[in-house]
Amino acid sequence: MIELSFAEGVAEIVLNAPHKLNSLKEGDLGELSAAYDEAASAVAAGSVRALLLRGEGRAFCAGRDIAGVDGANDDARRYLEGLLTPLLQKMSAFPAPTFAAAQGACLGVGLGLLIATDVVYVADNAKIGSPFGNLGATLDSGGHWLFAERLGMHRTLDLIYTAELMSGEDAVKGGLFSRAMPAEDLLPTTRAAAEKAATGPTQAFNASKELVAAIRDRRLGLWDAVVLENEAQVELSHTSDYAEGFAAFSAKRKPGFTGR
Repeated sequence: MIELSFAEGVAEIVLNAPHKLNSLKEGDLGELSAAYDEAASAVAAGSVRALLLRGEGRAFCAGRDIAGVDGANDDARRYLEGLLTPLLQKMSAFPAPTFAAAQGACLGVGLGLLIATDVVYVADNAKIGSPFGNLGATLDSGGHWLFAERLGMHRTLDLIYTAELMSGEDAVKGGLFSRAMPAEDLLPTTRAAAEKAATGPTQAFNASKELVAAIRDRRLGLWDAVVLENEAQVELSHTSDYAEGFAAFSAKRKPGFTGR
C-alpha cells in the first residue's frame, strides 16, 4: 500500500489503497515508518532534501482501517502508544522540509499524518473533523491539540459533539493548514513547493522547523525565542550554504545551495 519514489531531490510517499480511501491497517503503519526511514537515509546521503506525502484517489486517508477489528477486545494502548505515536514523532522529526497534499477524507490517523507534516496543502473538497462520536471513541493523533490551539474550545467541542466535517477551505480559514485550492491544482502545487524547498538551504530550514516547534511546545515569549534564533544563526554561519547565500547576494546571482 505504501509507495516511495525519488525525483528532483524529493522523496514522494504515496498511500495507495484508493479502494478503501487509504485507511491504514497496523501493517501499513510499519510500511509507512520504513518509508520514512529510507527517505531519511537518502537525506543523510545528500540525494533528498524534501519529502512529499499524498494519498491516491479521492481521499488522503480516512483513518484507521477497522475492518475486522473486535472493538470489545481492541488493545488501544498498544496501537496508539506502540505503533501510531512513534510513527507521528518520526514524521515530525524528519530531517528535511515535509509537505502533504490532502484531498477528500482526512480523518483520524489521516489527520494525525497531516499534523506531523511541516506544510499541508488541502483541496477544497477535503473533509476534516472528528467522526469518532459515531464509534464511541475520541479524536486522537494530536487532533485535540490542533483544534483547541487553532479553533478554541467551543468550536473544537462543537466539531466533536456534532461529528461535523470541515471543508478544506474552512480548515485553512481556521488556521489548521497552509493553503486550500481546487483539487486539480493540489498535487502540482504541492510538488512544486517541495521541489523548490529541495533546492534550498536544508540546514537553515531544519533550524526553523526546530525553532517553530520549540516556540509552540514551550510557549516561548519573544525574547526567549530570540535567544534560540541567535544560537541557530551562529551555528548556520559555519555552513557552506550560509557562505554561498552571502556570496550570491553580493554577486547578484541565484544561490546554488547544496543543503550542507
